[in-house]
Amino acid sequence: MKQRLAIVTTHPIQYNAPWFRLLAASEKVEIRVFYTWQDSQTIAKYDPGFNRVVEWDIPLLEGYDYTFVKNVSANQGSHHFKGIDNPTLCKEIENWKADAVLVFGWAYKSHLKCLRYFKGKVPVIFRGDSTLLDATGTVKKIIRKLLLTYIYSHIDYALYVGTNNKQYFLSYGVPERKLIHAPHAIDNDRFVDVDGRYTNAAKQWKEELGISANDFVLLFAGKLEHKKNPEYLLNIAKQILDTNLRFIIVGNGELEEALKASATNDNRIIFIDFQNQQQMPVVYRLADVFILPSRGPQETWGLAINEAMACRLPVIASSKAGGAIDLISGNGIIIDPDDTSLAIMYIKQLMTNKNLQDEHKQVSSKRIEHFSYQHIVSAIETLVHKIS
Repeated sequence: MKQRLAIVTTHPIQYNAPWFRLLAASEKVEIRVFYTWQDSQTIAKYDPGFNRVVEWDIPLLEGYDYTFVKNVSANQGSHHFKGIDNPTLCKEIENWKADAVLVFGWAYKSHLKCLRYFKGKVPVIFRGDSTLLDATGTVKKIIRKLLLTYIYSHIDYALYVGTNNKQYFLSYGVPERKLIHAPHAIDNDRFVDVDGRYTNAAKQWKEELGISANDFVLLFAGKLEHKKNPEYLLNIAKQILDTNLRFIIVGNGELEEALKASATNDNRIIFIDFQNQQQMPVVYRLADVFILPSRGPQETWGLAINEAMACRLPVIASSKAGGAIDLISGNGIIIDPDDTSLAIMYIKQLMTNKNLQDEHKQVSSKRIEHFSYQHIVSAIETLVHKIS
């Protein structure tokens, strides 16, 4: 008989919905997703990071059982603790007769209550991707350690996404025997260019942008905000004057006007507005190398790295990106977000060494296979079967 797993999370996310569907098709586990941000059932919403209304163009509510739980907060949202307030959540999960509960994040009123309520009743599984990369201040560290040690005493298992996340859980008292690896992943198959369609579309787009076949393209794609550090590309542009090096910055956000003003006199730098999910496999194929120079805080993973690797790109990522240590090995470099020297050296190497570029592309393609939705689903199936 299938074991029932209640999944508690705030709102539909483009990176979670596909593996929810995959898990729903499992022969071992039956799921229901309890969305706690009730207003998020209207898929189009304002994203302050992109500074625009975003409606994802891939299905987020198809192929799995879900419900939006009544939220009584006067200011709903995942941006603050009291924004997720669902008085009936625990009772609804009990009425569904869940054999285990998987909770995403604790920093919401209802989610924290859920952890505490179900502890000792059914197995409680937790998923979060926090790291210690931004930890500062002795007093704050002590207070945070006391708080988080208490919170995580209410969980039976934690699904960790990678090395930095695992170290975080260990530091706050979660023993290794309770840690299950369920890596951060994207829909790798959706980014594979089976019939050459994406490559051909990218070739045409490059022609329209005035990028020649001999040009070498450095790509950034994400929110134009301080956390993501997109100005790092402009600093590189000032130091490499090669006219065959082109820079593409994809996205919108608070830094957009300032970045465009700074790049006015350099026609090698191209800005492209936010592109939705179905277009991203083409976007990555505009480039020869992808860069995520985030300085944080809270760049807990950096799923754009996964996407770039699924598109067979070498990658440059900051040490502040939580996933860099797991994703980059023989397919790129990890940089200091305040120092361009290593990135410049690597870019010049790729520009002059086609064999190195091809080698790093192949490694990216092979390495990303270990970060898949199937790995997440298999980990959850095995765990739920074990504990229920």
